[in-house]
Amino acid sequence: MRVLRLVAAAMLCVVTQARADDTEPAWRASALAMVPAGFVAGTAYRTDGSTGYLAVYPATSNDPKTPASVFAARQALVVTLTPDATRAVSAELKPRTGPDPDNDDTDFAKLHADLAAKRSSLLDGTEPCDLGAWSIDKDPSGLNVRAEPSVKTRVLGTLPPPYRLKLGGSENTPDGGWLTEFRIIGFKDGWFLIEGAKPPGKDYEDDKRYPRSAPKPYAGRGWVASNKVGAAYANGATRMGGLFQAPFVDAKWMPAQRELGGAIDTDGGPKRLLACSGLWGLVESHDGVRGWWRSLCSNQVTNCS
Repeated sequence: MRVLRLVAAAMLCVVTQARADDTEPAWRASALAMVPAGFVAGTAYRTDGSTGYLAVYPATSNDPKTPASVFAARQALVVTLTPDATRAVSAELKPRTGPDPDNDDTDFAKLHADLAAKRSSLLDGTEPCDLGAWSIDKDPSGLNVRAEPSVKTRVLGTLPPPYRLKLGGSENTPDGGWLTEFRIIGFKDGWFLIEGAKPPGKDYEDDKRYPRSAPKPYAGRGWVASNKVGAAYANGATRMGGLFQAPFVDAKWMPAQRELGGAIDTDGGPKRLLACSGLWGLVESHDGVRGWWRSLCSNQVTNCS
């Protein structure tokens, strides 16, 4: 399924980039003054005669304490325009009945619907997600995986700290050691629900020479603190070079930088991973921009383009 998703992402990427660079309609500038307090304007995604539609999302959408949900009902600012459709006359916030046909959120709707269907199998209040990630905890004792999203709950097992494998010079170990990878399947109150943790570096080293004494992570389902988790940017078929204010491609887009400078892309990863919703991760870039990126991965030897 993930292979098919990556193929679809690659096919959509060119179209999405072109759409992101399109010129906004003339009426959008005057409509910005009509955006209600507590909302942030995104793309003017449709014009029908003398009516315009402006994507808007709560201002708290990129706050890790109140992150937006890709599964939540959306709203739009429905704008009455002048007869020549160049200026806004009035506007009203209304429920958004569905994504625009030209908006690629439509293409990802089935993937998110599949994730939403799994909500009932998760702890109450858990936001379903599907992202690759790794532990960045350097504690020699390992990262605790807990039964529930709280430091007061039972420890089910641990994830090893970075592992510096030595095979007489034939190893591929990076300078900082191999990190323990896993899948993120949920988020709640500053904790990630994970599963499928793999022995650090095993996928990248000679399987026949990988030591039996290598640390073995807890591979079951459990909760880890979000500030102990990292990931790499993957190709989510969205506009490169920045982050979105909400987990939708028509939300406000904000330029952001990589660790060593230059616009963010599929080389490298964020400074912090804060929350998740569906296929989106709420991150903080290395220059302090906080926003959403669609698709994160845990490949430690190449990018996830």
